[in-house]
Amino acid sequence: MGDQGRSKYYILMDALKTDIIEGRILPGDKILSENMLSEKYGVSRQTVRRAISILVNEGYLVSEHGRGTYCAERKQKQSGSKNIAVISTYISDYIFPEVIQGIDKVLTGRGYSIILKNTENSQQNEAACMADVMTKNIDGMIIEPSKSEIFCGNLSQYQALDRMNVPYIFIEGIYHSLKDRPSVLMDDEEGGYMVTNYLLENGHRNLLGIFKMDDYQGRQRHNGFVRALRKFGLYYNPDRVVWYHTEDRKIKPAAMLEAIMKSPMEVDGIVCYSDQIALDIIRTLERLGKRVPEDISVTGYDNSFIAVNGPVKLTTIDHPKSLMGEMAACLLLEKMDGIPDENSKVRRVIEPRLIIRDSCRRRSPE
Repeated sequence: MGDQGRSKYYILMDALKTDIIEGRILPGDKILSENMLSEKYGVSRQTVRRAISILVNEGYLVSEHGRGTYCAERKQKQSGSKNIAVISTYISDYIFPEVIQGIDKVLTGRGYSIILKNTENSQQNEAACMADVMTKNIDGMIIEPSKSEIFCGNLSQYQALDRMNVPYIFIEGIYHSLKDRPSVLMDDEEGGYMVTNYLLENGHRNLLGIFKMDDYQGRQRHNGFVRALRKFGLYYNPDRVVWYHTEDRKIKPAAMLEAIMKSPMEVDGIVCYSDQIALDIIRTLERLGKRVPEDISVTGYDNSFIAVNGPVKLTTIDHPKSLMGEMAACLLLEKMDGIPDENSKVRRVIEPRLIIRDSCRRRSPE
């Protein structure tokens, strides 16, 4: 048995299949001989033969007597599987269940089944999820990119999808290197602007922003925060912005806020990346003896169940999650039906809507 309890032949078969799918072994290429594969992977020739036999049966390889084994001239796309892969960062996240409901509503009506994968917002896990679903003969993919603000480490797999003519749609975020690909996004910059502008219009002048650094949404919401400050002629102070990453999201925002509240810096309003962060911030403020909104106003983002069921009902930005899923599924169906880009707007943007509740109060600017 090999790593994680897998048989040696399976490990070799999976490695060869991945090289074929990702284009490192191209149609017509001759693969290494049995002796060379045996030496490279440290396995017996019998193990090599077993792995090759399975790949021949699956149509990935072709063995020619006396000549060797070659990568098969596979179809660019094995259409008609009626399988759609949906890859999300967090399946249990408060946003995604409604997104998948919207996707399912559209795709089920067209007779498609969904293969659901979860990356835990890791590009390494994203690579593993994509490699797995690409062996299952899918007709298309809807993907929420992992850590979308950093460099995409899985370009070879997206290029493999392009070669296979398998359409894919990004939702929630998009990698900079793939920004021309079809996507359904929120206008997160405008949303960040709207919540910040609301606080500024209501007399707040000592704002703190808390944003996620490693995803597209966080950067865009921050850009909106900056734009609103400029509108009011306010100086952008980087000390008034807390950046956090996926790995420290449960610790850093609250810890940094506590340090700021113990410093001489004045704070009368806090713009939060999400409703979840806003809830953590409100709890931290309560522990420090500060009241929301009497002492400090707090805004969220997403209009989730947290926004109406937390200790204070949040002023937030509406995130029409089910609609996003429906739009992504419809756009994917257009791509699968062969509608050209010039006749199908490939980036579809959902306009934000400000939801005013109880977590903010008007102040008199000095």
